[in-house]
Amino acid sequence: MSWQSYVDTNLLGTGSIAEASIIGAQGGIWATSAGLQLSEEEQATLLQAHSRPDLIQASGLVIGGVKYFCLQSNERSIYLKKGPDGAVVVKTTQAILCCIYKAPTLAGTATNIVEGLADYLISVGY
Repeated sequence: MSWQSYVDTNLLGTGSIAEASIIGAQGGIWATSAGLQLSEEEQATLLQAHSRPDLIQASGLVIGGVKYFCLQSNERSIYLKKGPDGAVVVKTTQAILCCIYKAPTLAGTATNIVEGLADYLISVGY
């Protein structure tokens, strides 16, 4: 399966994820939805975010030009919110999944989808 297929089928295809991007752990966008444009600065911040959860908790993250505040952050997962919408950012062995959900999707629903794909990618070496 191509990286774009993971975005289109496993994330957007659920109907619960509005926008998604898969970024290589060493940098570079592997796949993205048409509506999510990540600047170079945003990509760099996403690559470093998991190693400094304290900074993300204090300042939040900007994704696609929108600033989200941090609900929870650890070395694997970051959960963010902006009004009724939010984002889930999960690090795997070789990639970072960055996904945005919009109301009426619940945070738990989006989290389960993104974490499930991350678990699968880790299980196959990514």
